Amino acid sequence: MHRHIDARLDAWRQSSRRKPLVLLGARQVGKTYAITHFAQRGFDDMAYVDFSRDPRAAAIFDNSIAPANIVRGLELLLRKPIDPERTLIVFDEVQLCEQALTSLKYFCEDAPQYHVIAAGSLLGVRVNRSRYSFPVGKIDMMTLHPMDFEEYLWARNDQRLADAIRQACEQPSHPFVFHDRSMDAMREYMLVGGMPEAVDVYMNERESPLDALDSARTVQRNIITAYTADMAKYTTARETQRVVEAWNSIPRQLARENHKFQYKAIKSGGRANAYQGALSWLVSAGIVTRLTQVSDPIAPLKSFEDPSAFKIYLADTGLLSCLYDAVPEDLLPMDNKVAAFRGGLNENVVLQQLTARDAHPYYWGTTSKAEVEFVARDHHGDVIPIEVKSGRNVTARSLSTYRDKYHPPYVVRISAKNFGEDNGFRSLPLYAAWVLGAQLR
Repeated sequence: MHRHIDARLDAWRQSSRRKPLVLLGARQVGKTYAITHFAQRGFDDMAYVDFSRDPRAAAIFDNSIAPANIVRGLELLLRKPIDPERTLIVFDEVQLCEQALTSLKYFCEDAPQYHVIAAGSLLGVRVNRSRYSFPVGKIDMMTLHPMDFEEYLWARNDQRLADAIRQACEQPSHPFVFHDRSMDAMREYMLVGGMPEAVDVYMNERESPLDALDSARTVQRNIITAYTADMAKYTTARETQRVVEAWNSIPRQLARENHKFQYKAIKSGGRANAYQGALSWLVSAGIVTRLTQVSDPIAPLKSFEDPSAFKIYLADTGLLSCLYDAVPEDLLPMDNKVAAFRGGLNENVVLQQLTARDAHPYYWGTTSKAEVEFVARDHHGDVIPIEVKSGRNVTARSLSTYRDKYHPPYVVRISAKNFGEDNGFRSLPLYAAWVLGAQLR
């Protein structure tokens, strides 16, 4: 599968200021595949060790973490030479070997000619909860997210449609001819999601679309089971219960009309002091995204952040659909009974598109219940409000309230409607959110 990370890895290799790279990301987002594909197209060989599968690999770092000694140990373990320019050195599941992580500092200082990548699914959790000496300033870092909608279209061999959507965004006042086709693909994406294995299984199922979705659901459930197993493996028994309770509450909280995260919705009597650590674990594991509120959408947004008011979304919308056991009919406009469910799902998929491009949005809200789903800075530095609607009815007071008070250069409304632009209102269809993500920071 072609991923955006491919170009970033190529740029890392060619950089004159290259440092050892740490590739972050949740379990099953495709880190190992991306690294392997990178090695195949850019190197003659790969010196690969997985600390979760080969306990002998950690022994190489026991006596010395000097690069010369590590390279000799890897050559003996893997039974092949390592050339600085022609071999990619990979430490996978590096969170299981603290010395390997620390050694990246010395590769940077003493052996910069080597190309070294370290990857770990729960690296954020382990670094935050142990004595790890993280080599700050001595590494480059990238985060691999679940596939966004453009990458999903690439996997469908539908790159022409992706290119057409991008071009349509350049003229948002003109309706897009392939709007219905693109909305159908987006609804499919909302069910399948962006976990590469689920996408691959869905695309290669030769039977009916429902059979393909069933196959993807099997993969998604296995991923969710693996996440739950990680919660038990990397926390104490008491912490595990709270992490699992917080995780299980997210679909319910996103199905409510008010998506602000409430501790009491986890469990009767739930309080912040009991569940803050659990939420931090989920965020550090990369399987959820925390969206915090700003009292005023004024740059820099961080200065107006209220950490006590936030929403929690899943990193992958396909996993959220799986937890809902949603089917294609649930995403079609029907009646108000499922409106709140669709609202949370649409917000989740939009946020997934924004974070896939490393944008850092917030949400804006007031005590008068006016709220805009996302605010973020564009490449010009302007703070832009982004409203998300689940259907074609886009009437809302919050965006008008925001506009009258803060006078942004333009506002964005994302919905099931076609492209349109009028008096500073830019209407973007849901399937174009990934283009917007590339325009934010």
